[in-house]
Amino acid sequence: MKSTGMVRKLDNLGRIVLPIEMRKTMGIELKDAIEIFADGSNIVLRKYEAGCIFCGEARDTVLIRGKRVCKRCCEMIQSEAPGKGA
Repeated sequence: MKSTGMVRKLDNLGRIVLPIEMRKTMGIELKDAIEIFADGSNIVLRKYEAGCIFCGEARDTVLIRGKRVCKRCCEMIQSEAPGKGA
């Protein structure tokens, strides 16, 4: 991970403020969802992107009846559909 040189303290409710420079750089807008997870001893924040309902892949997804499905899973579903000769 690359250090940004930015340091922020937690407030009394455990909140931090992400600096506007970082939000702009990362393409984070007001009301965007932020994913929080642990990676070893690090806490990682990243802009949340909904993933495929089957495999979790976040890239190359399409919305089908309100659910995200990646292109690979779409192709697999099509090849296994009845009458397609799997």
